[in-house]
Amino acid sequence: MIAIIPAPPGSATRKRGFTLVELLVVIAIIAILASLLLPVLAHAKQEAQGTQCRNNHRQLAFAWKMYADDSHNNIVLASSDYVAGNPLDQYAWTQTDMDFDPANRGNYDITADMTQRPLWPYSPNPGIYKCPSDHSFVTVNGVNLPRVRTIAMNLYLGGFGGNNGGWTDVTTYGTIYMKSTDLDDSRGGTWGPSKCWIFVDEREDRINLSNFMVDMVGFNPNNPALYQFTPDMPAFYHNNCGGFDFADGHAELHKWLDRRTMPPLLLENSTIANSFGVVASPRNPDIAWLQDHSTRPKN
Repeated sequence: MIAIIPAPPGSATRKRGFTLVELLVVIAIIAILASLLLPVLAHAKQEAQGTQCRNNHRQLAFAWKMYADDSHNNIVLASSDYVAGNPLDQYAWTQTDMDFDPANRGNYDITADMTQRPLWPYSPNPGIYKCPSDHSFVTVNGVNLPRVRTIAMNLYLGGFGGNNGGWTDVTTYGTIYMKSTDLDDSRGGTWGPSKCWIFVDEREDRINLSNFMVDMVGFNPNNPALYQFTPDMPAFYHNNCGGFDFADGHAELHKWLDRRTMPPLLLENSTIANSFGVVASPRNPDIAWLQDHSTRPKN
């Protein structure tokens, strides 16, 4: 038998651990790599969520078009007019008002209203009504429940139960369309279904009624100094982009250019959208884009 004699201390065969300096160097390298990698991963996550958001909008556009095709070109309406007895209110795409009130079931329960509305049979998927980057919630009996909707509809598609809802600026500066066939190329030469958006992702701290009102003041006659936002403002969840779908069926993430279009989000439950007023934003190119893709002046 051959005896195995352990190597004496300090010999070349003795295993040694890392020194403190070596460990610190390794930790520093890992930290540097993480700092470089994390922004890339965050950007990739935003890109993936943006792709999902765009797909949601495509489904909504198809549902909107199929409903119109089955309804003699009549479209679902952007909202009801909140006046009892209006027979057109039943054709509003939803009557859910979004806020942070736990008593409002429509905030967190899809069956409170959404599943009963005319568009639901064409788009019975709760996920497509909310942007994946919207993490807002309502606290109900101590439990945080995600809100059901990020989407709002272009006010000029059906208005408030077919009328201006008392906002004279709506019909003074823009046309309310009631049929899909109204969106033809006869208005302004380049106007048509490919240029008229239907649904938009609205900011979680601004979304309120089912419609999104673009203030058309300053569009015609052209006066960019008069541009302003209503309480409605678009989301910018996807690397400063907002999700839209259009009457021809396509969807896109539109890049915002002006920081005034993207003020910091407020925390959940800190406010409700109805507390915001009109905000002047002269010469904002994002408002110019919204106006150009929302409606045309009343003939």
